[in-house]
Amino acid sequence: MFNPSGLTAAHRSLPFGTCLRVGNPKTGKSVKVRVNDRGPFTKGISLDLSAGAARAIGMRSTQKVTMKRC
Repeated sequence: MFNPSGLTAAHRSLPFGTCLRVGNPKTGKSVKVRVNDRGPFTKGISLDLSAGAARAIGMRSTQKVTMKRC
């Protein structure tokens, strides 16, 4: 189940349960998240982080991040 405060993400095609290390190049922080939802469906955006995951890496709005499988 999706938890906005958790460390989760939505991706269009990666299998549920996939572990990703997502990093914010502006802050140098990164976090491990699990894909547990589908989306985003907005053109040009490939990953949607939960609020908890975005907060953990210092994101305040939509921005470019690094993404690598754990």
